Amino acid sequence: MTGQHQTLAFVLFSAFVAVTLGITTWVSRRRHGSPEEFYAGGRLFSPMENGFAIAGDYMSAASFLGVTGLIALFGYDGLLYAVGFLVAWLVVLFLVAELVRNCGRFTLADVVAARMNERPVRIAAGTSSVTVSVLYLVAQMVGAGSLVALLLGRTGAAAQAWTVIGVGALMVVYVSLGGMRATTWIQIVKAVLLLGGTIALTVLVLLRFHGDLDRLLLTAAERSGHGDAFLAPGLKYGGDWTARFDFISLGLALVLGTAGLPHILSRFYTVPTARAARRSVVWSIGLIGGFYLMTLVLGFGAAAIVGPEAVRDSNAAGNTAVPLLALDLGGGADSTGGAVLFAIVAAVAFATILAVVAGITLASSASVAHDLYASLRRGRGPARSEVTVARVAAVGIGVIAIALGLLARDLNVAFLVGLAFAVAASANLPVLLYSLFWRGFTTRGAVWAVYGGLVPALGLVVLSPVVSGSPGSLFPAVDFQYFPLENPGIVSIPLGFLAGWLGTVTSDEVPDEARHAETEVRSLTGAGAV
Repeated sequence: MTGQHQTLAFVLFSAFVAVTLGITTWVSRRRHGSPEEFYAGGRLFSPMENGFAIAGDYMSAASFLGVTGLIALFGYDGLLYAVGFLVAWLVVLFLVAELVRNCGRFTLADVVAARMNERPVRIAAGTSSVTVSVLYLVAQMVGAGSLVALLLGRTGAAAQAWTVIGVGALMVVYVSLGGMRATTWIQIVKAVLLLGGTIALTVLVLLRFHGDLDRLLLTAAERSGHGDAFLAPGLKYGGDWTARFDFISLGLALVLGTAGLPHILSRFYTVPTARAARRSVVWSIGLIGGFYLMTLVLGFGAAAIVGPEAVRDSNAAGNTAVPLLALDLGGGADSTGGAVLFAIVAAVAFATILAVVAGITLASSASVAHDLYASLRRGRGPARSEVTVARVAAVGIGVIAIALGLLARDLNVAFLVGLAFAVAASANLPVLLYSLFWRGFTTRGAVWAVYGGLVPALGLVVLSPVVSGSPGSLFPAVDFQYFPLENPGIVSIPLGFLAGWLGTVTSDEVPDEARHAETEVRSLTGAGAV
């Protein structure tokens, strides 16, 4: 863009960010220092509000930037990410939402510890939750770096690095000042902005092709350089059996991982009842489903209008496909319309990143304070100190996420989120399902389920092509690649379930029938729920 239009774009972008921060500041003035207010927003949100907030939490940079970029580059195989992200909500709706709301208080560990020896279970679940959150945060940081560097016209490493640092600082401010109440309202505003921007772009793409979807797909295939193969399975995941197993692994991670994401589970505690939690999920499924249908149009639209080569030249991983599409739809790089539409999309995407990182940071800091810190101090000290620890933890988690975000800035954000989903499905989902549905589950089984999924998932990622041994890895100059798949889910998810079963059957602990019965009644009826 020309300097004048770049200035206009940056002014509009800054205005969006200022409004978002203003809302956070306004809402944060109403907060109180209690853990219930900081972690759960006082449990005062309606199902519709929470549904919009859940949608805001879930429709991250991975969805808006990463998935559309993958579709623009790989066609049908990129579309599979959108399908996996959406289908996952059926697992949440039918197996998790109401039961988690009834059994827990603030975190995943609350559900598991209800019938176990609290200390080891809370430490294990807290460790896993923080690990998943940090991996998810890295993806948002990478998306922010790509986006703002493009907005400023500087695609170098320094511009992306400073953007990642800035996002990290803003997310710490969000969480430390506002807690769950401010974070929720930012999610709601962000969801409305994101859906509005996505609808506008989708309409413009369809108008460009006069509503003819066939013509859109055929044009995308022609410009892709792959012809009809662009619209068929196999461009990214069908080359050999390794690629096919990688796709199965990714699908398992996406479908099962959502139910184990700490920042999604924590949203069920912000409503007053389990029925409200279930209705929240219904609202979110409708919003998220509509959004992912539109990302398909945007992804193929970017391939047809911008072209995969132009997308790759801007960002090798495809993270800038949507902003480039907006620029073209508005009239091109030298037009006022292009600059305005580009700025609006960039601002919405950046607001998306800010809101999501705030939600994830809040969930992970809650795990540090409510699970790890509370377990180590064994219940001593005033309740308010837990909130203080959560605020300090937000700073530490922000620093770690910034460091890893700088390291992984050349990877696709949807791919990075796929790794976070794999770890969540491997470590959190087994212990959650066993706790809710297995009468004989024991403390050893719970601890083994968490570590039995977490350690293999992280270990396999380290030994995979993601980290070394290939041109697109984090350390391309070295090679300690011994695991051929990029996503570990196909191995680590069964290991998590197996470890939980093995730990339980080898344990000398006698399952507490009374506590299980109490948990079962509470999970199904809500009797005694907080």
